[in-house]
Amino acid sequence: MQHFSDLQMGQGLWRVVRNQQLQQQYSEQCFLQRDRERGRRAGPPLAEPLQQRRTPQCQVSGTDISHLLRVRKGKEEQGFIDLEMLPPELSITILSYLDATDLCLASCVWQDLGNDEYLWQGLCKSTWGHCSIYNRRLPSGFSYRKLYMELDEGSLTFNANPQEGVSYFMSRGILVDHPKEIAKFIFYTRMLNWKMLRIYLDERRDVLDELVTLHNFSNQFLPNALRDFFRHIHAPEERGEYLETLITKFSHRFCACNPTLVQEVGLSPDAVYVLCYSLILLSIDLTSPHVKNKMSKREFIRNTRRAAQNISEDFVGHLYDNIYLIGHVAA
Repeated sequence: MQHFSDLQMGQGLWRVVRNQQLQQQYSEQCFLQRDRERGRRAGPPLAEPLQQRRTPQCQVSGTDISHLLRVRKGKEEQGFIDLEMLPPELSITILSYLDATDLCLASCVWQDLGNDEYLWQGLCKSTWGHCSIYNRRLPSGFSYRKLYMELDEGSLTFNANPQEGVSYFMSRGILVDHPKEIAKFIFYTRMLNWKMLRIYLDERRDVLDELVTLHNFSNQFLPNALRDFFRHIHAPEERGEYLETLITKFSHRFCACNPTLVQEVGLSPDAVYVLCYSLILLSIDLTSPHVKNKMSKREFIRNTRRAAQNISEDFVGHLYDNIYLIGHVAA
């Protein structure tokens, strides 16, 4: 997708520059280390023009992190190496765990990283995978660092009040007021509070419809697909109209993604709907410490086939095994 390719391009450009800088630093360290060893063996080193020196054999094309740790001699330098000496993928991964306040403090320590637009672009797109602004032609002087701060502020606002959070993103031009764009933003963002998200989706069913269509359940076993679904759209704590809506939408989407399975097993949206409720009840039965007498596999097969007679006994048995071995579908 576009946002993934943009992120990979940004990381690639940064990696080329950083690797060139690291190779130069690494080569200089090898020269100094070699000269010190020669000096200990043969006394003061003879003057040797820098341009006549050969590249030492310890030079490599990438970053030898273990060597960078070993060559740091001073006690005050022991411990973690500078983030600027790491490959960009590692730096982005490490910094992605920090919030906006900590990132501002980190940028004061690592000033080169703090001013690196490719780094901030990577942090934006690794945390908020899709924003409408990513697909626009950015004006001159655009700052991904400023965008990161606005995205963080909007996410905090959303987690307090979903409607105000979405309005904030739209007022900053980050999101377009369209259900599909909002659904993509939710699908690829990992900072939104699931309770607030559930409230928002319950009010915006048009966004919920678009969010369901973003899931691809092709060639997935039914319980695994249901787990994947509930990881993005959390199930309500109590049974009600919203849960019935979620399972209905999931059932139609699952059948649309698996037409071959529908023909071979005899599944239909109504049958998947029944199986989903059976899986939820079985999950509660097997995982709850309050249930003393756990449902057996034979009982589950018998009860499920009463409601879904067209489903084979073997298929229902595999459903039971999946819940027994892996766990709750909505955990």
